[in-house]
Amino acid sequence: MRKIDKKQPRRSKGPAPSGLPVLNLHAAGIDVGARAHYVAVPAECSEQPVRCFGAFTSELQRLAQWLQQCGIKTVAMESTGVYWIPLYQLLESYGFRVKLVNARHVKHVPGRKTDVQDCQWLQQLESFGLLSGCFRPEAKICVLRSYMRQREMLISAAGRYIQQMQKALTQMNLKLQHVISDLSGQTGLRIVRAIVAGERDCLKLAALKDRRIKSDVSTIAKALEGDYRAEHLFALKQTLELYDYYQQKIAECDAEILKQLQTLESRGKAGAVLQRKPRSRHAAAFDSQAELYRVLGVDLTRIDGLNENTVQLILSELGLDLCQKWPTEAQFASWLGLCPNNEISGGKLLKRGTRKVVNRVANALRLCAQSLLKSKSALGAYARRMRARKDTPVAITATAHKLARLIYRTLKYGQEYVDAGSDLYEAKYKGTLIKSLQRKAKSLGYQLVSYQTLEAVVP
Repeated sequence: MRKIDKKQPRRSKGPAPSGLPVLNLHAAGIDVGARAHYVAVPAECSEQPVRCFGAFTSELQRLAQWLQQCGIKTVAMESTGVYWIPLYQLLESYGFRVKLVNARHVKHVPGRKTDVQDCQWLQQLESFGLLSGCFRPEAKICVLRSYMRQREMLISAAGRYIQQMQKALTQMNLKLQHVISDLSGQTGLRIVRAIVAGERDCLKLAALKDRRIKSDVSTIAKALEGDYRAEHLFALKQTLELYDYYQQKIAECDAEILKQLQTLESRGKAGAVLQRKPRSRHAAAFDSQAELYRVLGVDLTRIDGLNENTVQLILSELGLDLCQKWPTEAQFASWLGLCPNNEISGGKLLKRGTRKVVNRVANALRLCAQSLLKSKSALGAYARRMRARKDTPVAITATAHKLARLIYRTLKYGQEYVDAGSDLYEAKYKGTLIKSLQRKAKSLGYQLVSYQTLEAVVP
């Protein structure tokens, strides 16, 4: 009786040949897992074309060496969680062309689903040239992206402790959050630190307010009258310490981000005067606007709705050369999932709407578009016009789409964005609408006459 090695999968027949021309003769497919990776190579490259390797580093090196022995040039793998990252980086260091594939695009395969059949299916699709890889920026941008995502996680964690501070104040019937707009601002933190330090005089606490606070001292003093119980003060003290700890970690993350930005080459002109905007709430500790201009060569914050944090996110997620990955702005907007995705069959429109895409840049642009609904800029006028035609969600997506196109054009042509203003935009739109009505009237055999002209002719 023949002994079977349990560590290696038995040879599978795999999918039947489809008759398509083979474009990549030396392609491999990998089904990525948490504990094991299943690898498939062409049948003529090895006696056992499907093998299983562990997830330890030594096993990954053995996997790469086996692929080199088989003469593999390109490797396709699924983007499963974060398990693919160590394997992807190691295979790149060995000189393979690694293609990261969206699992949603290749999972709809009829038949039984196993790890062996998955890796064989990936290998076959890659050999036929039917797979398109996911976008992954260059190595330096990937490092910057990791720091930015870590910073975003720290900001989110610090925000939870702001809520805990509000809870402790509410339990003591201190209505501080109702008389000031932001508990994590200068006034809020001054008062909270004074309470933790032992101050109980309401007038002295209210006197710590900043001059920009609209509420007067007497109103704030009334809001600070409450029951200062020991257990709630203890919770407030610990929560404030945890908030300060996360602020310290965010500052350390900002220092690493600045170091990584300084490694990127300069494209901006030295000595350029930047149009300064009010710094955002979670702005970096360094002058990020000047550093971003040096790296990008243009000041994207001149586009209404975009701030330093958003531009920094765009750089860390997309990199510097957008035109190499997306030749046109339409392709860029499609990758973001901000353009219409009309499904047509038999000449009929089956479904209309945007694709469901999870993208950090698209989400950030939607937030920027939402802030433009009350803006007096040309983009604000466009957003309000779209909201009047459709509804708010559609207007936000359409404005985010316009922002994406403006970002692409600014980075491609290197020209600064200049806002025309809402009045000029409304006048231009009115002129375009009048021309459209005149063409329609002329096609029907009529002539469009304005009310002012009619009054002048007929008194």
